[in-house]
Amino acid sequence: MNDSSPESKSKPLWSAQDQSARLLELTSDEPHVKEAPLRRDVRSLGRLLGEVLKEQAGENLFNTVEGIRQLAIEYRELEHDSPAGARGARQDELTERVARLVGDLDLVEAYRVTKAFAIYFELTNLAETNHRKRRRRTAQLSPARLPQRGSIRGTLRHLRQSGIDLETALQWLQQIEVIPVFTAHPTEVARRTVLFKRQRIAASLELLDRLPLTDAEALKREAAIAAEITALWQTDEVRRRPPTVRDEIKMGLDYYSGCLIDMLPGLYEEFADALRQEYECELTAAELPTFLRFGSWIGGDRDGNPFVTATSTRDALQMARQVILGHYLAASGALMDRLSPSEQQAAVTPALRDALKEYAQQMPWIAPANKTRAAEEIYRSYLDYVLERLRLTRDQPDHANAYPDARDFARDLKLLRLSLAANGGARVAELLLDPLIRQVNTFGFHLHSLDIRQHARVHARVIAELSGGASAGETGRMSMTLPAAPSDETRSLLESLRAIADLKREFPRPAICSYVISGVSKAEDVFAVIWLARLCGIRVEGSPDSNGRDPGLMPVPLFESIEDLRNCPEICRQLWNSTDYAPLLDSWNRKQEVMLGYSDSNKDGGMLTSAWEIYKTHRALHAVAHECGVKLRLFHGRGGTVGRGGGPTHRAIVAQPRHAFSGSLKITEQGEVLYWKYSDAALAERNLELMVAASLEALARPGSAETKETAEEKQWEAAMEEMSASAFNFYRLHIVENPDVLTYFEEATPVQELEHARIGSRPARRNANRGLEDLRAIPWVFGWMQSRHVLPGWFGVGYALEQFAESNAARERRLQVMAKEFAFFSDLIGNVEIGMAKADLTIAHRYAALVKDEVMRERVFKMIVEEFERTRRMILRVTGQKELLSGNPVLARSIRLRNPYVDPLSLIQFALLRRKQAGEESEALNYALAATINGIAAGLRNTG
Repeated sequence: MNDSSPESKSKPLWSAQDQSARLLELTSDEPHVKEAPLRRDVRSLGRLLGEVLKEQAGENLFNTVEGIRQLAIEYRELEHDSPAGARGARQDELTERVARLVGDLDLVEAYRVTKAFAIYFELTNLAETNHRKRRRRTAQLSPARLPQRGSIRGTLRHLRQSGIDLETALQWLQQIEVIPVFTAHPTEVARRTVLFKRQRIAASLELLDRLPLTDAEALKREAAIAAEITALWQTDEVRRRPPTVRDEIKMGLDYYSGCLIDMLPGLYEEFADALRQEYECELTAAELPTFLRFGSWIGGDRDGNPFVTATSTRDALQMARQVILGHYLAASGALMDRLSPSEQQAAVTPALRDALKEYAQQMPWIAPANKTRAAEEIYRSYLDYVLERLRLTRDQPDHANAYPDARDFARDLKLLRLSLAANGGARVAELLLDPLIRQVNTFGFHLHSLDIRQHARVHARVIAELSGGASAGETGRMSMTLPAAPSDETRSLLESLRAIADLKREFPRPAICSYVISGVSKAEDVFAVIWLARLCGIRVEGSPDSNGRDPGLMPVPLFESIEDLRNCPEICRQLWNSTDYAPLLDSWNRKQEVMLGYSDSNKDGGMLTSAWEIYKTHRALHAVAHECGVKLRLFHGRGGTVGRGGGPTHRAIVAQPRHAFSGSLKITEQGEVLYWKYSDAALAERNLELMVAASLEALARPGSAETKETAEEKQWEAAMEEMSASAFNFYRLHIVENPDVLTYFEEATPVQELEHARIGSRPARRNANRGLEDLRAIPWVFGWMQSRHVLPGWFGVGYALEQFAESNAARERRLQVMAKEFAFFSDLIGNVEIGMAKADLTIAHRYAALVKDEVMRERVFKMIVEEFERTRRMILRVTGQKELLSGNPVLARSIRLRNPYVDPLSLIQFALLRRKQAGEESEALNYALAATINGIAAGLRNTG
């Protein structure tokens, strides 16, 4: 946000005086050279923001922002560059100066300063994202260049070097089915209009890398970016009302129409190209199996959200259908423009000619409506009928000529493709037909499968109520009183289930095929859903029907608490061995999906125990599935933050237990991370590539099938078991069972202000109870994240490590070996590092001052500091590093870049919370607080 000098105004900020040097920056692997474009983007975006601030809000605000920024930068530079003894007094002085500056701001000034820093984060995030895309392109320049870690080319190269032949690699690829499932919560904090502005700035940034770059073009792009920054400044960044479920559905669908549908064929082409390069084979993208599908919870997740109704579910299905059919109509229209072969130049197959005649008889009104169509252009004539059928499918799905199923549409496309390929048009078919056929195979007419979710407790209460009503007249004599009217909860659930029965008949069969049951603790919780579903007319079992196979409605048990995770394998064994359940399993081809919850298990037992129990449950479930003849697919309910099971996806998939991965994987993608993963084709390609490549790597690990555990691996697991028990007891004693903690949490964090940020349609609690067990994991992580404690990401880990290592040096050496060679432990330690690097207990101590009970405040904060320091100390001992994230310099740089800008926002938020505590209450204060929440979330790249 620094000022612009007179010279800078005489030339564009992105001026390329030396085009060759600029090209070298884009292609080099030298650290200082390759980072130059990122530094230039961040610096230039900051300058543009500074100009906008002065223009829109005046020099005084600009000077205030700049003064705070410089003090915050100096504070962070002292932290990283000065000896420990030289930091303390000066850092304290700088913190106090910033705190006084922000404390003296009036409400309007505080809001504007917050907005300035928040926009800076928006711009920095965009610059970093653009750099990731830039480095991805660089990595793809040459087959001789070392592939990026997690890339499909790198994975295939490793397989080939390990002696895996092409046939085996393709067999493994055939086994893989990766299903990202989009969820709304925690919702992306930015409004939809802000997301679109981000996309336009990102597009301009990317164009500034196109060489040669003239000054005129650079100025044009600079002006476009400055205009968007101005628009951001003039736009309300905080929603004036909470998003509705329909708003959330729209936001989720934006990623399909804006990126995913068009991107998908290119991803398969990239995979085919990697196979051709690494295995020196001839293979087209069309020959690859479909290994990606998509799912959603948005509009189907009823657990604790009263705003998700039967209408919401219909909206979700209808809107998804409109998106994909709209795409097919546009793509088929484009085919009409480009498929111009004439029979005078190239023949067509008899099958295509016969199909055209059949269509002419079936829809006689089409030919007269297109009488200018040249009779020789058979492909275009055929597409007239295809387009008509697609329009009817979209607008009148019950019409006799509407496509009954996406497979019928695919058959028409394949007929065109076969005719082209048989008559010298194979290149045209590969270019124009293959991408569309891949999209149809992936998205069908439903786009994605919508999961339904509700809590087991709700089902139990409804059944109890229905049973009570049924037994009211069974006393042996006529009752003179009617049973009580059904409760709203019972009425709502039954209406939803009846609506699902109707929707399954109306929409494509795969549109709804899973019912996720939260909080499962016994097999009866699954049978309850089956009974209720059948009561309401839902066919639960799978079966063939006139339109192909109906998958039915599979109940998917979700195990969330530590206790339920531990009981999960035995519960599933009882379920799968049940004679009542066996016919259902058979109808689903012996397939069963089971979901593991990361967020609630973390809140229940702490990070280390949650991660270890999920690992053990994962392995045990696969063993039980093998024993019962069940084809298991695990659904991983990972959050966006490390405190909710987030962290690098590739690393997590590869770290799965051996013997416990079949290739099929579902994983939640939280609303807060969707933009940074799926808003751009390059980002989406990389994220999906990471998941598929990791799945292939996990299948290919030595010993994945038969090899028994080594003695060393048994020692590692014994160590984890011991540390998990220590961490669990420590976490339960100091967090869950500590009566001080919930009060401290509610007063020392902005969790009570979450409603003002209006970031989602769902309430923070499942019910009105105040206990920790009733608080959702999202606000739990949100509060600790915003107040810079980030406690769910590390608490209890240090104690467990210390308890294990302190007894003798050999045990500490074992931990050091585990950190290098045990993928699960390495992933865990890496995630703890991320959580700790985002924490700042100096700022957290200021938030602690909001706790009214001084003695209790100091007691809890002292406990937190002691465990934080212990965890940092033990992580460094185990990893052999001198500071956190030494092994992840890219992330370390990103956090260091952001901290000087997050710190002032935290101090402003603290000052505003002080005002509320003192009794001040106004809409303006709430809005300013919500702006700080948005800004800190953008800075830390997490909501909760």
